[in-house]
Amino acid sequence: MKPVAIFRHSPTEGPGYFAIFLEQHGIPWTLVAIDEGVAVPSSAADYAGLCFMGGPMSVNDPLPWIEPVCALIRDAVARDIPVIGHCLGGQLISKALGGSVSGNPVKEIGWGEALATDDDIARHWLGELAAQPATVFQWHGETFSIPPGASRLFASAYCANQMYALGPHLGMQCHVEMTPEMIATWCEQWADEALAVADLPSAQTPAEMQAGIAAGLPAMRRLSERLYSVWIEGLRR
Repeated sequence: MKPVAIFRHSPTEGPGYFAIFLEQHGIPWTLVAIDEGVAVPSSAADYAGLCFMGGPMSVNDPLPWIEPVCALIRDAVARDIPVIGHCLGGQLISKALGGSVSGNPVKEIGWGEALATDDDIARHWLGELAAQPATVFQWHGETFSIPPGASRLFASAYCANQMYALGPHLGMQCHVEMTPEMIATWCEQWADEALAVADLPSAQTPAEMQAGIAAGLPAMRRLSERLYSVWIEGLRR
């Protein structure tokens, strides 16, 4: 089987549980370290699927790899090669497929809930989880529009577009890939950003985020396993 290419845009925003899930299912993967200057492939043909992780930058920044990544996403979609994106990754997919990315009304940081759309597409992706609020982890100040032809899967009280699907492709604003180690690193690395908005109901302090791991992570893991399980069904074998 061809590998899934995982694109990392920032050293501390790696594949997390997504890579663990692939390994548990015997699916090979390869890391494309954009943050280390690795070139964006010109074609998706060598991969079973593409996964794009998060990052502190904006898809609207004048970075040299943004347009090549968007072109690669369009190439994958044209070849029916599944694409999945987490936070910045979901924004990249939206931009590549005709959507837009702009500032969210507020920053969302920490543990929160998202509510599923009541339709057949959401039920396909979420199964029984569509009937209850989902626990997700957030760290974003921007948001994507739902690209043409895609369907919204989740919304939250502070961000209308949390997740969308277009055929076998999945874009997420939230971070369902988190591990305890990643949360601890982000809370240390970006503590000032979190503390600056911690008075908002949409944000938490680093201490609150870490205290929420025991309850939040198992609940979110059920969601990520369901989403990833549906996504890998479309992989090009």
